[in-house]
Amino acid sequence: MSLPFQLRRANPEDAAELTQLIYLSKKSNGYDDAFMQACAEELRVTEDDIAASLIWVAEADRLLGSVTLVPHTATLIGEISSFFVHPQAKRQGVGRALWQLVLDAARDAGLTHLRLDADPEAVLFYKAMGFAVIGETPSGSIAGRFLPLMERTVPAQ
Repeated sequence: MSLPFQLRRANPEDAAELTQLIYLSKKSNGYDDAFMQACAEELRVTEDDIAASLIWVAEADRLLGSVTLVPHTATLIGEISSFFVHPQAKRQGVGRALWQLVLDAARDAGLTHLRLDADPEAVLFYKAMGFAVIGETPSGSIAGRFLPLMERTVPAQ
């Protein structure tokens, strides 16, 4: 079955569109302008970020979603440092396709676990992707705010 979008590695020219996608996706969780302004720097993607990271995108006529994997090979844990789907592309298979891609990449890298700091509004999605809450971690943008820390195993081939 062919998907109505393509999956590919991000390239530096995607930085501005990726930043916009991430901002729109985050804001769609119901956050107000003050919250979004506080998070703006943390959500921004630069050309250097793309060059230094494993970032994949789902794309049709525009970017529909993205996922970033930071492999920590010494601990065999991969960090999902960002995962976002455009609000108009949610519930269309974009998230599941990106998760399958990142699981395959994690397996290929020899990672045994994936971890992420979840937006509270996305916990149910991550649970559906096999993650469980294992603790909490401080927000990188909002003092005094804590996010669910989630983890899952990387399945064997």
